[in-house]
Amino acid sequence: MNTANRRSLRRLSRYLPLYLLLIPGTLYILINNYIPMAGIVVAFKQYNFQKGIWGSDFIGFKNFEFLFKTQDAWLITRNTIGYNLAFIVIGTVMSVFVAILLNEVTSNVAKKFHQTAILLPYLISIVIVSYLVYGFLSFETGFMNLTFLKMFGIDPVSWYTDPKYWPYILIIVNVWKWFGFNTIIFYATLVGIDHSYFESAALDGASKWKSIIHITLPSLKPTLIILTLMSVGRIFLFGLRSLLPGSDEQRTADGCHQYDRHLRVSRSDADAKYRNVLGCRSLPVRRRLYFNYACQLCR
Repeated sequence: MNTANRRSLRRLSRYLPLYLLLIPGTLYILINNYIPMAGIVVAFKQYNFQKGIWGSDFIGFKNFEFLFKTQDAWLITRNTIGYNLAFIVIGTVMSVFVAILLNEVTSNVAKKFHQTAILLPYLISIVIVSYLVYGFLSFETGFMNLTFLKMFGIDPVSWYTDPKYWPYILIIVNVWKWFGFNTIIFYATLVGIDHSYFESAALDGASKWKSIIHITLPSLKPTLIILTLMSVGRIFLFGLRSLLPGSDEQRTADGCHQYDRHLRVSRSDADAKYRNVLGCRSLPVRRRLYFNYACQLCR
């Protein structure tokens, strides 16, 4: 055995526990994210429940033509991209801002309290969040109408019957719920910055603002890029549509991940494969699938 092979075996034995820890996560990603990708072929077929995915007739891009000729395709695309751009930009700015403020806190007790308070919304279920929002915005009993607006002499607002308010409400609620997680990650990055940089900047006469601009923000750049890429990878998974009870308000928030819920029918495996290709479970595609299935049952 030559020296190179001996060195490789030595390195393998040294990091063997880490490789073993990597196996469960690798298997999870492989089973849940890569193997199901074979099913995207159903987007190019006239799906037949009796023939199955592989036995159905191949029809090329006709399903895509059917989807993108509808007005709903523009709606779900616009909402998905628009909302998530707002979520990513505003949420990132808020997270960095709060992390910098948190880094300036000197009391350990205050730091722990603020960390817990910031992270708490992230740990709350979206169902609980929907009830909290309802408690604020209910026309009869909501805090906004009974307390806040009344204090300024403003007439009560029917939040749940007017969709024009909901783009702003969704953005506010999403930022409030999710920015805490990113804030803690940014804060952990700030804690790891060598304090000698700040001491040298102070000796050179740099103000706190200049230290933030020239030291803190550049140090956050790698973490910022990683978290932004992760956020972009989840743009089809924002789940705030449960906050909206009415059809008009729901269309305000209809995105690629939520759009199929206008149609209250059982889910099909074929529909999930459409989402893998289009990034969405769209209403027109679902209607066509169920129409085709109904026709097959009537034959």
